[in-house]
Amino acid sequence: MPNIYDSAYDLEKAIRESDEFKSLKEAYDAVMSDDSASQMFDNFRNTQMELQEKQMQGQEITEEEVEKARQVVELVQQHKDISKLMEQEQRLNLVINDVSRIITKPLEELYGDPSQENAE
Repeated sequence: MPNIYDSAYDLEKAIRESDEFKSLKEAYDAVMSDDSASQMFDNFRNTQMELQEKQMQGQEITEEEVEKARQVVELVQQHKDISKLMEQEQRLNLVINDVSRIITKPLEELYGDPSQENAE
């Protein structure tokens, strides 16, 4: 019987060797090697994390914060290297979500799909 952890490490290796990960790493390196792009990207990530933290703590997000976040997003989307990085990140996330669906299938079969519960 295969060891689950060995399979998980094989999966990690497969992700590292995937075209999606390699493209993401290239895009990430391109952003990080450009000072203004990396600063802009850090600002974007920090803004995202601050808002997520507030949401998780149940704090209200002000109109001002929403507007600031919107401007930051707009700015990074206009930067070709950063928008490419975000695109590659999305591609890899799709792969990881698919893999997650596959590996949780036994639980779904056992307990049923919670997203289908109220679909009747």
